[in-house]
Amino acid sequence: MTQPFGIAVIGAGMAATPHARALAELSPDIAVRGVWTRGDSGAAMAAEYGFPLADSPEALAADPSVDALLLLTPPDARTDPVRLFAGAGKHVLSEKPIGRTLAEAEEVAAICADAGVQLGVVFQHRYRAGSVALQRMLRDGELGTLQMARADIPWWRDQGYYDAPGRGTMARDGGGVLISQAIHTLDLMLSLTGPVRTVQGLAATTGLHDMECEDFATAGLRFENGAVGSVFATTAAWPGGAESIRLDCSKCVATLQSGTLRIDWRDGRTETVGEEAATGGGADPMAFPHDWHRDLIAGFVDAARAGRAPEPSGQDALAAQGLIDAILRSSDTGRAIQLGDS
Repeated sequence: MTQPFGIAVIGAGMAATPHARALAELSPDIAVRGVWTRGDSGAAMAAEYGFPLADSPEALAADPSVDALLLLTPPDARTDPVRLFAGAGKHVLSEKPIGRTLAEAEEVAAICADAGVQLGVVFQHRYRAGSVALQRMLRDGELGTLQMARADIPWWRDQGYYDAPGRGTMARDGGGVLISQAIHTLDLMLSLTGPVRTVQGLAATTGLHDMECEDFATAGLRFENGAVGSVFATTAAWPGGAESIRLDCSKCVATLQSGTLRIDWRDGRTETVGEEAATGGGADPMAFPHDWHRDLIAGFVDAARAGRAPEPSGQDALAAQGLIDAILRSSDTGRAIQLGDS
């Protein structure tokens, strides 16, 4: 029989619950070897789900039964654990973003590459049924050529969310709505459209929040394949709505919203895939199921065992963060940004 794949969990904040539920469901094929946090949240998580509590990150990294690190710390506490575990030959699955800045993200990716370990990132929206179906249809050429893409993230967070220490700051989170919320939809969009070449962006903080970083961002896009598109992202759209991606192709219009894919064919036919699900776009950021996390973790483990890059990979994380960086640079400078420019 295949030995259980050992996971070490570092961090147990807001994002930990769907991971814990997913890991419990994936047992015994995947075994949590230890949980460590700087505060008391790790003990509570370990007690609730029956996971062992670790003495230190160093003890987990040295444990031969640990195959990978699941990193759930805030963005300002990710580089050192990655360096520790990758240096010990452990694969890394990190919550998004993998670094507060593009430079930090590139450092994390380089650490894993130099150590010869796999780097995965938690972009669970790729694992919704509608997303999987749309990816397959695009790959098989069923939809024709992409002409236009629109990503819309009309979310809401109340002031109490941003009153939490470090929330929406450069020092802890690395930014506002783009890197903390919209990054999921941006990654999914890029996985469907391919890379963006040119960005013209605008970002701002509305009067609806007292916070350091942006709660509103929009951008015009030109993709490398010649298609055009746009992004709209905010956490100031009360009471919050489901994010969506719309792809206008030569044979149809494909719309992903609330986990459901709708295909409106230009010959008049309509079909749908998937079921509507909560997405965390309203006042409760964690109002979504854990199934997507379960499938993502299982896929990461399969990739690590096979010695191939997981989906999503560290390079996917860099693509999404590069787009965010370009939107913000465009807003700061008032000019279009060619991705790849310094």
